[in-house]
Amino acid sequence: MPKSNFRVCFVFSDTGGGHRSAYNAIDAALRELIERDSRGYTIELSADRIVEKSHFVNQKFVDLYNYLLGNRQDWMKYYYWFIETFKPNDSEIGYQIVKKYLCGLFAKAQPNVIVSVHPMTNQYVARALKDLGLEKKVQLMTVVTDPNGNFWRGWACPDAALTVVPNSLSKQQLVEWGVPAEKIRIVGMPVNPQFLKPIQSTRKEFMESLGLDAKKTTIFLNAGWAGGGNMLDMYHELNKTDEDVQCIFLCGRNEELYNKVKNAAASSRIPTAVMPYYDKMADIMTHVDLMVTKAGGLTTFEAIAKKLPLVFDTITCPMPQEMGTVELLVRENLAYKVEKPSDILDIVKNFTPIVDRLNYKLPTRYSLDRTEAVYDIARMILGFCDPAFSPVFDPASGILRDAGSASRGDYGKAPILDMSQA
Repeated sequence: MPKSNFRVCFVFSDTGGGHRSAYNAIDAALRELIERDSRGYTIELSADRIVEKSHFVNQKFVDLYNYLLGNRQDWMKYYYWFIETFKPNDSEIGYQIVKKYLCGLFAKAQPNVIVSVHPMTNQYVARALKDLGLEKKVQLMTVVTDPNGNFWRGWACPDAALTVVPNSLSKQQLVEWGVPAEKIRIVGMPVNPQFLKPIQSTRKEFMESLGLDAKKTTIFLNAGWAGGGNMLDMYHELNKTDEDVQCIFLCGRNEELYNKVKNAAASSRIPTAVMPYYDKMADIMTHVDLMVTKAGGLTTFEAIAKKLPLVFDTITCPMPQEMGTVELLVRENLAYKVEKPSDILDIVKNFTPIVDRLNYKLPTRYSLDRTEAVYDIARMILGFCDPAFSPVFDPASGILRDAGSASRGDYGKAPILDMSQA
């Protein structure tokens, strides 16, 4: 008798680019594992941006978030305060305006597993499953993408069958907020498999394609998906350096920033490649020497997987979940931080590129060395369909076995990457 199909549905929102990146990462890992061995099953994968698609009011919240992210990051603290104070993701009024959409979606899709990678989706999904009488039949799995304990309260969903977290800091906070400890598993961040595999281009080929010199220290100014932050101010400061450096400036989806940077680069003494949105971030992170960025969880951990030194933009005070990431990675010697634009000059002056990043070992603290965690997350999802899929997580017993016993590369167990000694 042929085995039944399984359906896995991802839910998220395009607030910034990180949550879609998390979905893409887990989806890619799932497809890779299924292609290797589907065990005779047909497994259907789907995704839905349920926040903005569920009601026009929620769409306005998403639009506001992205506007502030790209244009007024100094106001993001007020957005954060509003969400954490009024909890629209966990209110009766909020649920009633999304109930019809969610119940219709799940009744039609009939998923076996729902994977949430966004803090504003969990409570409503859990409640919709209860209203449909599916809470025992459909497994809700939440994948937390903020790598510290200072994050949105929406990640705490006691009704989820399983919550996957990056490290012990995340688990501790969720337990304090009422999530049963036995429903939480420390695994790591879902970094896209493309950041874990060798790329095809050489540094020379990549740099020459941008009109740059492969021998020069290359600073990557990454304004993110929304093209926000203080990158242009730091770029102006870099023009004062005496160091022999060059820049790649990624402007994201901010056309105004792109035009400003193009104009600034035209008169700059520093060779600069100016780029809009770019979808091959693994290539850039492989070949540059230092990345300046805001502390978004996914981008940050993609860089860690590439063992790329980081500089965090904290000129505008980051949101709490991002500031927690800054403090964690600076403390672990994986990053520097900039508190005023001129700080970048001292960092560049004292910076020595890491010659052999491939052989550097990451810290074992806070699961920072578990760069391949996305495959464990994918196995957990498949394990909800059939426990035979999951050599690491057994849904029946709730046991997470030693990651070192899995049939893939061992996680690093060596001393920390200390850039001051690179």
